[in-house]
Amino acid sequence: MLVLVINCGSSSVKYDLINTEDQTGLCRGLVERIGAVTAIVKHEPTGQKKVKETKTIQNHTEALKEILGFLLSPDSQIVKSASDIKAVGHRVVHGSDMFKDSVLIDDDVKEAIEQAIDLAPLHNPPNLKGIEAAMEALPDVPHVAVFDTAFHHSLPAKAYLYGIPNRLYRRYKIRKYGFHGTSHYYVSRQYYKLILKDSKDTKVISCHLGNGASIAAIEGGQSVDTTMGFTPLSGLVMGTRSGDLDPSILFYLVEKEELPLSDLHALLNRHSGLIGLSGYAADMRDLIAEAEKGDRRCQQAIDVFTYKIKQYIGSYMATMNGCDAILFTAGIGENSALIRKKAVENMEYLGIKLDDDRNNDVQPGEMTRISADDSKVDVYVVPTNEELVIAIDAAKIAQASAQSPWI
Repeated sequence: MLVLVINCGSSSVKYDLINTEDQTGLCRGLVERIGAVTAIVKHEPTGQKKVKETKTIQNHTEALKEILGFLLSPDSQIVKSASDIKAVGHRVVHGSDMFKDSVLIDDDVKEAIEQAIDLAPLHNPPNLKGIEAAMEALPDVPHVAVFDTAFHHSLPAKAYLYGIPNRLYRRYKIRKYGFHGTSHYYVSRQYYKLILKDSKDTKVISCHLGNGASIAAIEGGQSVDTTMGFTPLSGLVMGTRSGDLDPSILFYLVEKEELPLSDLHALLNRHSGLIGLSGYAADMRDLIAEAEKGDRRCQQAIDVFTYKIKQYIGSYMATMNGCDAILFTAGIGENSALIRKKAVENMEYLGIKLDDDRNNDVQPGEMTRISADDSKVDVYVVPTNEELVIAIDAAKIAQASAQSPWI
């Protein structure tokens, strides 16, 4: 089945066209700077020349028209007819406590996503815009919402409840939700396939390390704890997000800096993390390059980043009473040997021992064991593919909707 996967940001639309039967991608691309004087359009058809253009694109609806225009163009010859696209899968960041699985989108689902905007104000509004635009562009195709939070609905109450009055949880649904669920789900399943072992007999720690970063403890195939919480702000230090901090700091900053809440929100989400610590960059590649030249603050940012990873790995090994494997994924996790090494160094007492040669020789796109032969805990680099998870879920639900009168 041919599935179009859509991931919308506030001023961008990222897409992948995937054949779920052989799990291959036919084309991927990005429309960014939507609403600006000129938008940047990128198309990367498999086996063909990449296309990069600047155009005037005012909104997400025009962006979807641009994407479909390219896919259906006789020049690109990717899709003969819009009817060849059998489903559209949408990444939705926050499903609150309403969605434990992916769902066929209808008016009720759109209303529920809108109700969760307060929980993900940076993500759910553009996700909803993308849904509306895609449903307008492809009105006769099943549209499916795949939620970042869904995989973590297996968290026990002891892991998802905060130490605040219970009435606030009941009234406002304030609890840990967790994110990057599709990525944690995918890499853990790739590990199970590799070792030919039933997931119920495994304990895995999945480290999704990118500009946004989170770790998940996965026991018996289910998420039992994760670093991100009520929003994607908590947990690890990230590119521009602070991660965990003492809540009293917020009151202190409001008093000392006389910050309005909107500025405080921006400070923690956009000006903290690696870019705040270093004063230089949010991109780990830039930080490593400057640290190698002797920049102290860039080195400190790297040290803080990896220290938090180490803390959570140790915490989750305690939570699960052991660990079979640690999986590194996403942009930093897949590509930075230095960060992987610093994240697990001096943890031999927990049975974690890296093989430096294997760690340094990881090839892009390949699943690779980087632990030493005598390591009690396996360590792997596992390339993630969130788009494939979305496509497969969308295909299953689209097929079910065509076969059942009750969906």
